[in-house]
Amino acid sequence: MAFKPKKTKKKVATTYKSIYIREELVKQIEKIAKDNKTSFNNVVISMIEECLKK
Repeated sequence: MAFKPKKTKKKVATTYKSIYIREELVKQIEKIAKDNKTSFNNVVISMIEECLKK
């Protein structure tokens, strides 16, 4: 089953962080974003939220 990012949420308080990501992962995330007509950031946040669910 392919990963599906969440719909873009309403704006909430955020903070800025820099991370280093392997180029291959960036390409995979960019493809998911393009296929789902969403942003790179939304895909990454969706993945983090999914992984942190209790």
